Order: sequence, then structure tokens, then C-alpha cells
Amino acid sequence: MKKIEPTDPMTHSLELVTENLEQLRALFPEAFVEGKVDFEVLRQLLGGRVEDREEKFGLNWFGKRQARQAALLPSTGTLRPCPEDSVDWDTTQNVLIEGDNLEVLKLLQKSYAGRVKLIYIDPPYNTGKDFVYPDNFQDSIRNYLELTGQVEGGKKISSNTEASGRFHTDWLNMMYPRLKLARTLLRDDGVIFVSIDDNEVANLRMIMDDIFGSENFVATVIWEKADSPRNTARQFSEDHDFLIVYSKSPEWVPSRLPRTEEANSIYNNPDNDPRGEWLPGDPYANKPYSKGKYSVKGPTGRTFSPPPGRFWRISEEKLQELDSDGRIWWGPTNDARPSIKRYLTEVGDLTPRTLWRKEDVGSNRTSKNQMRALFPESESFDTPKPTLLISRMIQLAFSPDEEGIVLDFFAGSGTTAHAVMAQNLSSNLNKRFIIIQLQEPLKERISESIVNISDITKERLRRAGKKITEELQATESTRQGDLFSESEGMKPVPPDLGFRVFKLDATNLREWDPDHRDLERSLLDAVEHVKPGRTEQDLLYEVLLKLGLDLCVPLQKRTIAGLEVSAIGGGTLVTCLAEKISREQIEPLALGIVGWRRELGTAGDPTCVFRDGAFVDDVAKVNLSAILLQHGVTNVRSL
Repeated sequence: MKKIEPTDPMTHSLELVTENLEQLRALFPEAFVEGKVDFEVLRQLLGGRVEDREEKFGLNWFGKRQARQAALLPSTGTLRPCPEDSVDWDTTQNVLIEGDNLEVLKLLQKSYAGRVKLIYIDPPYNTGKDFVYPDNFQDSIRNYLELTGQVEGGKKISSNTEASGRFHTDWLNMMYPRLKLARTLLRDDGVIFVSIDDNEVANLRMIMDDIFGSENFVATVIWEKADSPRNTARQFSEDHDFLIVYSKSPEWVPSRLPRTEEANSIYNNPDNDPRGEWLPGDPYANKPYSKGKYSVKGPTGRTFSPPPGRFWRISEEKLQELDSDGRIWWGPTNDARPSIKRYLTEVGDLTPRTLWRKEDVGSNRTSKNQMRALFPESESFDTPKPTLLISRMIQLAFSPDEEGIVLDFFAGSGTTAHAVMAQNLSSNLNKRFIIIQLQEPLKERISESIVNISDITKERLRRAGKKITEELQATESTRQGDLFSESEGMKPVPPDLGFRVFKLDATNLREWDPDHRDLERSLLDAVEHVKPGRTEQDLLYEVLLKLGLDLCVPLQKRTIAGLEVSAIGGGTLVTCLAEKISREQIEPLALGIVGWRRELGTAGDPTCVFRDGAFVDDVAKVNLSAILLQHGVTNVRSL
């Protein structure tokens, strides 16, 4: 039975350096000498496509190399489950994680790489007041615990001011590794939206080009966030924020938006065309067209030709054909240039535009009113985003009948998760969310239980879910008879209004760190591989992360030989993480696991994990492994 050590690859997040090297070796095996890259050979193999000049285009700053490496360092943390803080723990597919998003993103790599369809983040804008994460890459978990007051160390959360001398550098060093890790989580057809203002928009574009590739830049969207001008502004009243949009692949195309009454209002029917309302289309094109140079005579005998440098959009034969069918408009007196009719019944949904108006997606005032409705006891919400803004992104990222994962690792008050819930209700689908928020203390606590931002996140989702449930109950008869009528072949899908809460913490497994002043005590402590105070459930979810399984993977439990056994993913993983397993329990436990596996119909060789310190001695451990091996279970490991 192989023991899982703290330094075992299973105990770390996906090591991107190793993976990248293996991919490079597969492409260019001749560039590797004794296991290392020969850059001179690699440069020759790539020909003239290697940039080796000292001066080259791009954004550089002090600490960029360290920031890039920070994304590659494995995490020594884990995620501890908190069912008591959760809603619908047993059934929900949504996840809320409290912790430093850099460490959490590392921990999610194995389980969620290439699985996220949409990422939206609203990071600190770096205005001089926003908190910028002071990362300590040497001991990031302890750094996080100190910052959030979980251990004493004297560190304080502070603002990033221009007086620091590294105003932009600190922000870039914070953002770069997080975006680097985020990209690996995106699906090939995934997309990321990042909110930002003028302070860092230029730098953000540069690092996004660096990480995602300039060919994957999609758009800079302008969101009209203000309802009225700020007359106290010294120069200009800032009425907008930016949304920087990048895709994982240049082939990505956003979904169209449903047509609105405003978009349809420009269509009319002045000639009572039986095909309905229409809009006159421009008959000219700028691109040269071999059949686009001709003159045409109108109903009154007037002759028309394209203006200089332009061409007819269609050939003369096609124009005559459309005219015979009543699809050409010559003006109210039949004496105007010809226009091609575009019928409302023949146009599709709307192409998204880069100007998002407050009337369509909400404003700062909209979001503040939403928060006041949920938290009437508090007014301390400065910059939440409206749920309509996030809903617009979801509409563009997903096709109408598509489900998938939405990630927000600067969750704030939980607007993204709230928007996913609301979108699921309107679309009769269940998209999932994963949101991450640091336990950043509030300036003024709202109540005894709401003392940091992640507390607001959890409470908002509880209250939003309750409000949605009340609305559902109040309108159930209308929804069944209209939106989800059986005649349309649609049945209502209950929206997933729950979420599982996890908290970032140091690994559950002890590392060998002997006290040279008391080696005997160090050896005795090392006998128990698991840290004191860690539960079986803590260990189970660390195993899931190390094996790359979903945090919401289906899980069944059964008592076998008086011990709790879990079967995950239909029995592909079986765990028994009890503190003690007696000699008498060895055989019935092993046979019970084999029998349960047969009941589940598990295909292939499952992985079985046990707690190393649970066995009385090595003989008991070997006996358990031998019985499982006799029945075809070969992959047995211990913590």
C-alpha cells in the first residue's frame, strides 16, 4: 500500500512546469539533453520565430518574472468543507470558497482545468484605496492566515497608495499569476470578462495580451455605470467603466442577444407590403464587385449609378428579380435611389455592441438598490455590480440551451453567483458557479455574524435564494400554465439555489519538520500522518482535489464493519478515513468494499484510500491490500 506523503505529487495542485515541459518534449524531443532543454537547439528548430533581442515589444515591470513563477509554484494548502455554512450541501452543484484566490486557483487546477465556460472578475481598480493582495510567495498559506487574522503574525491589510513607489507594479504582480492560472481553467470555447477603470486599463490590456495572446482579444466594452454626472469632479465626471474581453480561442463567437422592442421599432410598412414591416437597406458596397458597376432606371425613368468609389451590392439581374417581387423600395414617390427591403420577420437576433447602456444592464444605482433590498440593515456597499450586467455576459458566453461553469475569483458581495441563479430561473437551465472571496474584514461590521466581505457573500446568496424561492411559490401556477406549459414540451427545472462552502487552510497532512531539540517527540508525532483536529470529511475533500475530482462529485456513504466508507463518482474512488481500523474489521471491510463496488457496477480499477495511522500495524495494512488485490482492486493508497 503506497503512502501519500506531503511531498507526493498527489498532494499538490497540477504542476504546470512539468506539464509544459512534457508537451514541449513531445513536440521537440531533440531539444532535450539529459532531461533539460537545450535552448540553442530549440532556437534552431523554431527558425526565425524566436525573439532574442534585448529590446522588444511588451510590458515589463519589476517582479514580472517572480509573478510568472508564482503561478507555477504548487500550493501547500487544501479546502476544508463547511456544511454548516452551506445551503443544500447534499444536492447543490455550486461552490463558494473563502480564501486567497491565488492559492485557491492553484488548488482547482486538477479538478477544473479546461472546464470553465465563463470567467468574470471585478478586481481592485488600484485607485489608491483598493486593497491589493500582498502576496508572500515563500509561505503563501501562512501569509493568508496572518492577513485574515487566523494566526498571529503582525501582518496588516493595507491600501495600495502611490506613495508606496510601486503603485502599478504591486497591482501587476497581484494580477498576473491569477490571470495566468485562470486561463488554464477556461474551456477552449471559453471567455473572460474583466472590469476595470482608467487607472489600469492600458496595463491590463498588455498583460492580457501576454497571457491570452493578442489574437484572442475580443473587445473593450464600455459600461455606462452612472445615472447622473458628478459635479464635484475636478476635470471630468466618470460615467463609465470598461469590460476587457478575451477568449481562449480566436474562433470564439458570442451568442446573439434577443431582439428588443426598441430594435424592432425602426421597422415599418409604408407600402403595406404583405410580408410585414421592413427597413430600407443600403444598396451600395465599398468592396469592388465585378457585377456591381451598372446604371439602373427607376419607375419614373430616372437613372441611378453608384457614387464614385462604390458599387452596387447586388448584380443587375438580382436587382430586377427583387424589384419584380416587390422587395425594392424606390421612395414614397418612386423617384428615389433603390433600397433593398430587410423584413423584420427575416432578421435574426442582435449582434452585441460594445456600448452597454444603464437602461439595458443597470447602473451603480441599480446595484446599490439591489443590495439595500437584501440588506435593509446596512448602507455600506460602495461598488457592487448589477446582476443584469453579469446576466448580459452569461447570455453572450453561453448558447441558449447550454449549461456550464461560471467562475468569479474576486466575488465581492456575490453578484456573479446571484446573477447565475437569476439566469437559471429565466432560462429553465442550471448553470453552475464557483466563486472565491478573501475573508477581508469590513470597516464596520453589519452584525455579529457579518464581519468580513465573505460573510456578506454567503448571506447575500442565502437571502437571494430565499427571495427567488418566494417568487417561485407566488407565481407557480402562472409559470406552469405559460412559460413551462406541457404543450410546449417543457418542464420546469428547479433552480439550484444552494452552494457548498469551503475554506482555504494548510494541508491536512503533516510535513516532516523535526525539532532537533526533541527528536524523540518529533518521531512520535510523525507516526500520525494527519494533523490534529482534522476530520474525515476534511481528508476526503483533500483527496478529491489531489485526484482531480469535482468538489460536487456524486458521493455515497455506507457503514461497513462499523466504519464509514464513501464511494465517489459511482465507485471510481472509495475511501475509509476512520481513525482506527482493528484487525477484526480488516476482512469484513475489504469484502464489503468489493461487494459495494459490484453493486455500483464500477468499471475499471477504482482507487481506494485509507488513513495510514488507522492500522494497528503493517501486517493489518498488508492483509487489507491483499484481500482487495484478490478481488481485482490494485490501486490502494494510504494517507
